[in-house]
Amino acid sequence: MQLIDQQNTEFDRYLESIQGKGRSLLLPALLKAQEIFRHIPRDQAARIGKALKVPLADISGVIEFYTMLKTEPVGDPHYAVCTSPVCAAKSAEALYAQLEDNLPAGASAEKVACLGLCDHAPAALINDIQVGKASFDSLTSPADSVRSTLYGDIRMLTQWCNEEVEHTLELFLDCGGFEGLQAALTKTPAEIIETVKASGLKGRGGAGFPTGIKWEGAAQAEGSPKYLVCNQDESEPGTFKDRALLLGDPFKIIEGLIIAAYAIGAEHGYFYIRGEYPLARAILEDAIRQAREGGYLGENILGKGFNFDIEVRSGAGAYICGEETALFESIEGKRGFPRIKPPFPTTHGLFGKPTVINNVETIVNIPLIFQIGVDEFRQMGSEAAPGPRLFSLSGDIQNAGVYEITTPITLRELIYDLAGGLPEDRQLQAVLLGGAAGKFIGPDELDLVLSEEAVREQGLSLGSGAVMVFDETQDLRLVLSSLADFFAHESCGKCYPCQLGTQRQAEIMARGLHGQLLNDDLVRLKDVGWTMTDASLCGLGQTASLAILSALEQWPELFTQKESHE
Repeated sequence: MQLIDQQNTEFDRYLESIQGKGRSLLLPALLKAQEIFRHIPRDQAARIGKALKVPLADISGVIEFYTMLKTEPVGDPHYAVCTSPVCAAKSAEALYAQLEDNLPAGASAEKVACLGLCDHAPAALINDIQVGKASFDSLTSPADSVRSTLYGDIRMLTQWCNEEVEHTLELFLDCGGFEGLQAALTKTPAEIIETVKASGLKGRGGAGFPTGIKWEGAAQAEGSPKYLVCNQDESEPGTFKDRALLLGDPFKIIEGLIIAAYAIGAEHGYFYIRGEYPLARAILEDAIRQAREGGYLGENILGKGFNFDIEVRSGAGAYICGEETALFESIEGKRGFPRIKPPFPTTHGLFGKPTVINNVETIVNIPLIFQIGVDEFRQMGSEAAPGPRLFSLSGDIQNAGVYEITTPITLRELIYDLAGGLPEDRQLQAVLLGGAAGKFIGPDELDLVLSEEAVREQGLSLGSGAVMVFDETQDLRLVLSSLADFFAHESCGKCYPCQLGTQRQAEIMARGLHGQLLNDDLVRLKDVGWTMTDASLCGLGQTASLAILSALEQWPELFTQKESHE
């Protein structure tokens, strides 16, 4: 009874602090309720609705949308075991089964989509502790959260990334922190935008849109206030580079955001971080606090007469919220449904106002541009996509981690020269390039240059820089089935082609996994894939079949059909 009273008192104080502040605080309030009560009791959901003036029916819809929000109590501890492709290939299903059969008293467990820990597969989240290379023993006796490993002969973006130190403003300044900001503030906002345009920087979140043009569009758009959003909802299997930047150098991200805000005229910024990264969020929030106390955030920054501050928002388990307009809906306290475009975010973004949204790696490039200058920046990368680039390398590889590449190299060089090749002298079977939404390539294609131009010529994409490696011992049917399950689970359901298509794709892949394909299943699979690609509303549905169809093209012998009994 005493615990319940303490919980109610704590939540009462929180509700008082958000009283009347509007729907945009709905998701933070729901996450707070879950933190306190270990689920969201219906009566507390109703109280949230009353405080924020949101109907209970709308609140129920939001709770049902996000997989991390629970309406029934979870145990303590609660185990979330990743079963996405790389973890699936590392026997995650068997690990989950062992855990479920031997669950400690009072605990609970569930299988989840990607946790962003592919470099530590198989992975799990135990309450707020991220566990890598998980075994039954490590799950029942977890240590501290896992850390990232960074590689690169020349490290420009990750030069000062260090997860083993306490991140302080003083240390950041001693390492040359805010030098890029100081250089940028000698220019007018329009000059800053022209510098970013001249650098040729393109977005590193997957779409590759020119950053300077995006900034210019928002700066020139009518309407105020203007908003700046940093997208850290990297929920695609195989992608974990932004986690490394957050854990290793959070002040550099803040520096880039300040420059961006000054350039476009934004006084308020949101940092949207995926809910599965509790340690990264704590580190970021502490860095923001220090920057604010040091005069780098808030009013009249560095005496330059402009104001800017950052609010951190946590996701709650929805891959679709990595799509920019779905992310806006989430911040606004709604289900994360993507919007129809046009209009585009630069004119009608967050709260219907002009908005710039960039991912973490893109933002970290900004201070570098002003530190070293446009000419030196363009010496790195390629003509079509200048600047350093980060690759998330995982799977059957000696040294999984984040690799910073300043000069384009081949896929062979990345895997064998930099990452040490495959373990135990195993043979390469396949590489999934570009993440879950990318395409498979075979061992005979390793001389592909990892540049935007080279991969485009081959009908491929670098995406967000994810590279997943699978050796000859892996059953690719399991990997493909896991991919299909991921997209079926993560489809938001707003548009019919994706909602139904991802389900049918997952069903066919499940039959294929067990050698039970029906007559014409592969024809159906291709039809479903092409339909999703052509008719889906957003990038999730448009790319949900790419990896699977590319695997069928590469290795048609993977699946055998039996006669239909339909």
